[in-house]
Amino acid sequence: MRVMVWHVHGGWMDAFVRGDHEYLIPTMENHDATGLGAGGRSWPASVRELTPGQLAEAEVDVVVLQRLEELEASEKLLGRRLGRDLPALFVEHNAPRGDVPNSRHPLADRDDLTIVHVTHFNRLMWDCGSTHTTVIEHGVPDPGELYRGDAATLGVVINEPVRRWRVTGSDLIAQFAAVAPVELFGMKTELLVGRLGLARDRLVVRGDLPTDELHARLSGCRAYLHPVRWTSLGLALLEAMHLGMPVVALATTEAYRAVPPEAGFLSTDLDELIAGVRILMNDPAEAAARGRAARLFALAHFGLDAFLSRWTTALDDAVSRSLRPSATAMTAMERTR
Repeated sequence: MRVMVWHVHGGWMDAFVRGDHEYLIPTMENHDATGLGAGGRSWPASVRELTPGQLAEAEVDVVVLQRLEELEASEKLLGRRLGRDLPALFVEHNAPRGDVPNSRHPLADRDDLTIVHVTHFNRLMWDCGSTHTTVIEHGVPDPGELYRGDAATLGVVINEPVRRWRVTGSDLIAQFAAVAPVELFGMKTELLVGRLGLARDRLVVRGDLPTDELHARLSGCRAYLHPVRWTSLGLALLEAMHLGMPVVALATTEAYRAVPPEAGFLSTDLDELIAGVRILMNDPAEAAARGRAARLFALAHFGLDAFLSRWTTALDDAVSRSLRPSATAMTAMERTR
């Protein structure tokens, strides 16, 4: 199948483009966020970067959207109406914000596309009305069991921790750093140093590293910290579990389904989590055992093969649904009788 998809979330795309399809990625001359292309990533040969002119002539079977503005942009590039002339699916990566749980999805009550949620929590909390919805949980390419845990530190991956602040639980890091030094990875993490005012031996900023280097450095930390209050489900958390790291996480949004009790410590009580950190820092064998449990669970529930299989089913279903008359089309047909 020929799938047009925009490069938005690099981690999610790393998994998505490893399926058995051909992936057509819009690329603009300036390679900005609206047309990044592959962005220099090492993706399979089945990934093709196409300019607007090439897309206008391309044979496309289905479009996968991830931002609202892509609806209009895709129709302009392809010269076809999404959901009418060409099947489309919209990947909702985010948990709703604002008037939760009464958050109305911008694509609610549409009969011409499918909303694909990345977690069951998101599907539960978004009001999508009559729009067809499904859930395809994340899948992660297995980096291997790299965990060493030789440093009595907490590893955490957060992009833009200052801008996202309470959403990502950046304000909580100081409490954990008082118990164990924190190694922080991700984009614009250096800004957190001034915001928290922690000593260099309590907060070590590693920055935004290539994936292989990130995994190698993260695997040396004794445990993975997931202080996020409100997000779908961080791919970095699932990657850490694949590495074989024990997890200390806030029991919010979808985390309770992703982290079983034997894999670490999960709670909304910070005192309980801090006590769990102490256990892991003082007992490397306990940390390793919980890390092995985390890896086994991640492989079973967030493996790449299952993710790709579910996506193939969703793409096939979207094409099949597009062949059926929509409610809008049926009404028009009835008026002509």
